Amino acid sequence: MRRYAQVGGTVGGLATRFAATKLFGLDLDSGKHASELEAALGGLKGPLMKAAQLLATIPDALPSDYGTALAKLQSNAPSMGWPFVRRRMATELGSDWQARFHSFERQATHAASLGQVHKAQSHEGKALACKLQYPDMGSIVEADLTQLRLLFSIYERGERPVSTSEIHAEISDRLREELDYGLERRHMALYNEIFKKEKNVHVPEAEADLSTNRLLSMSWLTGQPLLDIRTSPLETRNAVARNMFHAWYVPFYKYGVIHGDPHLGNYTVCEDRSINLLDFGCVRIFPPTFVKGVIDLYFALQNNDHALAIAAYESWGFKNISKELIGVLNIWAEFVYAPLLKDSVSRIQDSDSGMYGAQVANKVHKELRRVGGVTPPREFVFMDRAAIGLGSVFMHLKSEINWYRLFHELIEGFDLVKLNNRQTQTLSKHGVSLPLGTKSED
Repeated sequence: MRRYAQVGGTVGGLATRFAATKLFGLDLDSGKHASELEAALGGLKGPLMKAAQLLATIPDALPSDYGTALAKLQSNAPSMGWPFVRRRMATELGSDWQARFHSFERQATHAASLGQVHKAQSHEGKALACKLQYPDMGSIVEADLTQLRLLFSIYERGERPVSTSEIHAEISDRLREELDYGLERRHMALYNEIFKKEKNVHVPEAEADLSTNRLLSMSWLTGQPLLDIRTSPLETRNAVARNMFHAWYVPFYKYGVIHGDPHLGNYTVCEDRSINLLDFGCVRIFPPTFVKGVIDLYFALQNNDHALAIAAYESWGFKNISKELIGVLNIWAEFVYAPLLKDSVSRIQDSDSGMYGAQVANKVHKELRRVGGVTPPREFVFMDRAAIGLGSVFMHLKSEINWYRLFHELIEGFDLVKLNNRQTQTLSKHGVSLPLGTKSED
């Protein structure tokens, strides 16, 4: 109940002030209002703050003052003080926890929605990043998920072109997984294996004896924020974009695994243009048939193959697919796949604004209402989020690449049986499995 009051009071108060300035024709100091919103959401932590992070990722999704302010929440949110850190570390590692480190910085280096990171050094001289979860995050997540269900129920009382039942289930399961740092440690080991021969993508290594289910200690990776290279030469921006493309899509097409949280605080850039991939709390694993469906839909769009498009959507779990519904779904698919369908050097989209994607989404929304609506399979939620989030990165970089060739290099020689065997062996080795409720698994 305290969480409900805190969320409603904080955001509601800011919204009331915003509405009042408009009602009485007053000029709103957008910079000050955006800073207040940043401070409010940063203090709330939890899923609500993650929503702000995602909005800040997409160019032009918010006015510039708001986008700039909320972007700080990706790694520089307000941190908890030393008394909190000392108590939490004692809870996780025991009262003598400080003796287990050569040094441990009191001030958090990064702070985000579910936890904050402190730089430390082991007795062997190894630089470490120690991610400590905020207190009571389990109850906070549940409270916010209940609020989200309420919002969805209000939305569905009217016309509902998109059923939200599977969306809420997927978001709920993935957020609860993010609270389990033991699972994140296994995800990190999985990604280390995937990229063990890759020089352009770096993954930290966990320190198991300094980690628990609420504390994750790992090797420190040095790099700069991606937005720092927006003014670098095109060659540099293109190299970083190619490395980002591989960091996200090699795991997906080769192992059926995707990093579901591509906001700007979850990776940094090294001097040699390679990528540090950070934070493995939100990792989504897909059955091989889902991966095949992604490739099948690509060729269906390329060759105008209606039957193959139906097979692709059905393999993902879409039900009662009519010719009209396929046409509507393909509007969004053609937007997402567009850069991959033309064999030429181009930006990820013609416009540098994320508003074009919003226009396409609005068109799909209206058309879905006309044809009777749809229930998206739950696997779609974070696959779509990854695609849009990563596309936003390429828009920030203004990179110019032959996306068609990058994609074809990844899918060349795709074999469903080989993917299934590779995935089974690799996931089993690291104690990771397909998420419960995965339709293709059922």
